[in-house]
Amino acid sequence: MQLKRVVVTGLGALTPIGNNLQEYWDGLVNGKSGAAPITYYDTEKHKTKFACEIKNFNVEDFIDRKEVRRLDKFAQYAIVASDEAIKDAGITLENVNKYRVGVIWGAGIGGLQTFQDEVMNYAAGDGTPRFNPFFIPKMIADIAPGHISMRNGYMGPNYTTVSACASSANALVDAFNYIRLGMCDVVVSGGSEAAVTIAGMGGFNSMQALSTRNDSPESASRPFDATRDGFVLGEGAGALVLEEYEHAKARGAKIYCEVGGGGLSSDAYHLTAPHPEGIGVIAVMENCLRDAGMKPEDVDHINTHGTSTPLGDVAELKAISAVFGEHAKDININSTKSMTGHLLGAAGAIEAIASILAMQNGIIPPTINHTVVDENIDPSLNLTLNKAQKREIKVAMSNTFGFGGHNACVLFKKIED
Repeated sequence: MQLKRVVVTGLGALTPIGNNLQEYWDGLVNGKSGAAPITYYDTEKHKTKFACEIKNFNVEDFIDRKEVRRLDKFAQYAIVASDEAIKDAGITLENVNKYRVGVIWGAGIGGLQTFQDEVMNYAAGDGTPRFNPFFIPKMIADIAPGHISMRNGYMGPNYTTVSACASSANALVDAFNYIRLGMCDVVVSGGSEAAVTIAGMGGFNSMQALSTRNDSPESASRPFDATRDGFVLGEGAGALVLEEYEHAKARGAKIYCEVGGGGLSSDAYHLTAPHPEGIGVIAVMENCLRDAGMKPEDVDHINTHGTSTPLGDVAELKAISAVFGEHAKDININSTKSMTGHLLGAAGAIEAIASILAMQNGIIPPTINHTVVDENIDPSLNLTLNKAQKREIKVAMSNTFGFGGHNACVLFKKIED
């Protein structure tokens, strides 16, 4: 069977450093931090009092007020980002077969704010089970792609991938496969998350996963720095329109890049910690390269998972050295989580977008907030520290990993006719 070629024809972003694609890119290349004190609730009794929230955002500028009441924030974010990507791609029901347009979306948690609110309201009452009739439809993780498909009339495959922080990268790999196997012409893919809540922050704090650098939130996400003390929670969404190459050409679509390959693996090691030698990460990058038919020396840029945790950063860089050998020092490596924080299930999508825009613009966004060298990290690696670097990129790789040992890797390459 001859596999179809798959390209990216639309992008959309709603992030802590920019509420649309251009703002997001500007924030990345300028090293903008999205971390600030939390505004959503009183943090007085919380260990961590900051996060990377969406800022200066009024959802009613994008979605009807009546509809907003029926949507958890993670679904609101999904709709806004996907609207931008679909418009960017120029997709209309007149130039596609709606039965061959799918929506495959990632969410690690889903409607956490809705769940929290409903349970707390019940607990504050007299024990009578009075729940909002939209409680379940707002909360369930699959509802975001459902809304995207209903909003646009797409009747192809429609579902959510849930693999913790690898969810939206998983969604991209699935979307890639549906198209190259000939089952879809177009798939709207990506991910969204809105877990900056009392329950979300409290839960991650109890695991000692979050940074507690409350005196300097903007510098708290510091991947690869010796003084890193945990990740910074973020929220938002990223959307990509993936399309079969000939289909895109036939309708005269703008093409950002080609999807070269995708890889998946499992650590099979621990609930939350990576294998110290990065064995699962080695496997996922090798799987991705094999799927793309590429050699390690073909890769110019890697957007790492790079969460700013003591164990995770070291394990990932060890894995990169193991897979790429001497070529590793010639790769521009970065972590855009230093700016956006960790968007959990949406991380893979917004970082894939960052990789694509880096390729298109010939600029690698920096890993900000690095001040102290970690002796456990190979000093020959180019981690693109503190300042963006210009570079021609023909092949970019994006890594995303999740609790439970889920690993996903997506490779993008410059389009060649």
